[in-house]
Amino acid sequence: MKSEKEKMLAGELYQASDPELASERLYAREVVQAFNSSSPADPENRLALLRKLFGKIGKNPWIEPPFFCDYGYNISLGEDCFFNFNCVVLDVCKVTLGDRVLIGPAVQLYTGTHPLDAATRGALWEYGKPIEIGSDVWIGGGAIICPGVTLGDRVVVAAGAVVTKSFPSDVVIGGNPAKIIRYLSSKE
Repeated sequence: MKSEKEKMLAGELYQASDPELASERLYAREVVQAFNSSSPADPENRLALLRKLFGKIGKNPWIEPPFFCDYGYNISLGEDCFFNFNCVVLDVCKVTLGDRVLIGPAVQLYTGTHPLDAATRGALWEYGKPIEIGSDVWIGGGAIICPGVTLGDRVVVAAGAVVTKSFPSDVVIGGNPAKIIRYLSSKE
């Protein structure tokens, strides 16, 4: 029989109130709190805290506090990734970012979701779908990336966009729900 954590990571219905998961969220919140209150004059301490939190972290990460996440260990950053102020990553499933991803302020990445059936949802069952973001992606401020979304390389997400489906490489997307605004050429 699978544990609630195994079900969560597999994208199956699970109970977030499970003691193991509650303990892991508490640990993440403690590390996040330490990170958010850390001194900008001590980047080595900030990096050490991020290494304690994230599953994988490439070279030269930069995250502006405050930053918030559920577990942290489901987040994988490529090289030279940047998060601006006040970002939230609900990482009940994998969140994978390629290299040189720029995340604007107040961006939200949500892997967690809930059943449409009211009785199941009311019994506090939930599940997740992973998010994958390619390399050289720029996500504008206030954008929301919903569960199960994959963005190809070099995608630009307009500020305030609500991204509910996946998009290929080399596009600018925006709106609610997001749609392709234009295709990018190799010169851009």
